[in-house]
Parts: sequence; C-alpha cells; structure tokens
Amino acid sequence: MNDCLFFVTVGVQNEAILTKEENVFAKGNDIYSNNPNQFVNISSLIEDKNDRIIQDIVSGAHVVYLLTSNQNAYGIGSNRLGQLGFDSKTLKETKKPILMMKNVSKIFSGNTSNHVFLLNTNQELFGCGWNYYAQLGLGESTKEQKKINKLTKIQNIPKGKIIDIKCGNFHSIMLIEDEDQNQNPKRKFYSCGRYQYNGFGKAIYEFTEIKSSLFENDDNILDFSVGGYHTLILTSNSKLIVFGDNSYGELGTGDTKSQSIPIQIELPKLRFNEEIFNYHVCCGNFHSSFLYYSPFLSSFSNLEEDLIKLFRRKEFCDISFKTKNGEIIEAHKLILKYRLNQNQIEIEKLQEIISTKSIKESNQIFEMIYSNRIINPKLYSEIERNYKFK
Repeated sequence: MNDCLFFVTVGVQNEAILTKEENVFAKGNDIYSNNPNQFVNISSLIEDKNDRIIQDIVSGAHVVYLLTSNQNAYGIGSNRLGQLGFDSKTLKETKKPILMMKNVSKIFSGNTSNHVFLLNTNQELFGCGWNYYAQLGLGESTKEQKKINKLTKIQNIPKGKIIDIKCGNFHSIMLIEDEDQNQNPKRKFYSCGRYQYNGFGKAIYEFTEIKSSLFENDDNILDFSVGGYHTLILTSNSKLIVFGDNSYGELGTGDTKSQSIPIQIELPKLRFNEEIFNYHVCCGNFHSSFLYYSPFLSSFSNLEEDLIKLFRRKEFCDISFKTKNGEIIEAHKLILKYRLNQNQIEIEKLQEIISTKSIKESNQIFEMIYSNRIINPKLYSEIERNYKFK
C-alpha cells in the first residue's frame, strides 16, 4: 500500500483506510477471512470501473460502506442482519463491494452498529439492518421485526437538514439543523431505539426530539459521539452532556450509575489553553469515552492538511478536498456556515467578498476571522469595509 493516508475508520471486526489517491484498503474477518490482518484494496474490486473513485468510507460493526464520487453506496462484509440491504438468507456476506443504492449523498452507521442509514440526493432517508429495538426509527409497527433486509424509507423525518446520524448497537441519534423563529440556524437532537440508551428512558420507535433544558439557548452543537450503549454531546458553551450505560464509568460521572436521560457533567480541566471549539468527543467501541484536543487551523502554511483534519468530521464527510483553489474556498465557506454559525445573509456577504479574491488573499481573510476569539456579528461587513490587502 503505497498511497498516502487520508482517513481511517474502524469497526468491531474491520479497519479501512481511504487514501488521498481515493483508494480504499481494508482488513478484517468480514473482509478477507483467509488473512484478516492483510489489507486488501477493496475499491479495486468494484465491478464498475467507473465507480472506483471513493469519496467517503464508513464502518459498521461487521461492514465497510463506500460512497463513490458518482454518489453510489456500496457495502462489503457481513449481511447476517441485513445490513447490506439484501435478503440475509440468500446473501450472508460478500467479499467484494456490492451496490446498495444510487444517488446517495451520505452514509451513516457506527463502529458497533449492525444497521445503516443512506441519505439520497433528494434528502430522503433509507435504512436497513438490525431493528430488534427499533433503532431504525421505522415506527412501532416494525418493532417485532428483528432485521430489515431491504433498504426501507424512513417516514416522519423531522423538519430541517440532516447534519449527522450516529448509530449505537441499540439506538440511533440524529442531528437536525433548522431555523428558529428569527431564521437563525438551530440544531436539535432526535433519537430512537432501546430505552436504556436513547435519552428518553422509554422505548422510542420513531425519531423523536430529545427535549432538555440542557440544550436551551445553545445554538451550536460542537460535536457528539455514540458508542454501543452511551452518548456524549459537547456544546459551544462548554457543556458536556451524557446519557446511556455507565457500567464501566464511561459517562465520566465518577460512579457507575447509568443515566437514561441527558445530564450535564463537569468538564475536566482542559490540558491546552484553548477555547472549547478545539475539543472533540469520541465514544470508544463499547465502554470508553474520550475528550480530545484537535485545533481547527493551526497554520495556513499547510492549508490542505489542516482542512483534511477539520473536514473529516462527520458533518462534513460529503465534501471532497483537493488542491484546487475553488474547492479550498468552498471549504472555508462551510467552516463559516457550520463553525461560526452565522446567519445566511452574513454568509452570502462573505461569499461575495472572497469570490473575487485569490486563494492567498482569501486565506488572509480567514486568518483574521479565526483569530477572533469572540465572534463579532458584524464581522463580514467590517472585513468588506476595512480589510486592506498588501
């Protein structure tokens, strides 16, 4: 494997690497059982040679999912619970990527999950796989169906844009972005699945909003992560919100008492003297949790590498990055939209400003923006009026 490393995803029984050359190498019992420690170029096994440029990869517990540049979704690995979207009696597993759906914009799963969601280009959501605890959100009528072998449209999806869905073993958490009454973007969480882990304390059969005072007056969810049995949420006003199983202390509460509804815990003393925006949360395979430091843009001298570090976060996984100036500028626009959480009018103003600038000049603008610790609501107009290029 001579390609340069780009992104790594890990499931219970597999590992996969997406390289800068847009190849995917994977290993594991469900990928190549003859030698599970050997990496195999699974993208080269796609029958349609025009579909071998890979844009994103996502691991399930026993599956690796591929999203191609043609917006087609493939899966390779186990199908014993229908997680590839085919009848599990006739197709128990596959050792080469199999086409699941065309016209897909995002794939959502989890490293302990045996179910998957596919979002198509029309913003319609489909799911398949293990559904014993209604973790697909298909409604109460399907609660007795232990597995859904065919990709099925998820009905009653909440209003707004699906930013991310993260899947645990028995539950799923959806992040939706919608506008409030003042047309400001507002992010909300929705959940379904088993009562101990879904944040409600009762069985939830359809995606339902997790309403909690902990989320009030906080319009920017920085990061969230879902493990097999627990969930961590990090907000912009330095709240760490947790719920789910705590048998091994994975919620960080200082005890082993599980929490069926969201609670806030005290953040540990941050090692780095930086704002909370530079931190992320991650749930391990089953019973571990991490709060880690990863600065957004540490230097503009190596812009492409910094963008890769930033945009491999899940909410940006549908963006492809190369060294073309236009794509880098588009990346910066998304930083402003999601990271700074400004309103649409101000975003459009800044887009107008940078549309006529060179990549060097646009970098100077963004360096100015990122250096501001407190976001000024009038920042864009100030740039347009006052910022001078040398």
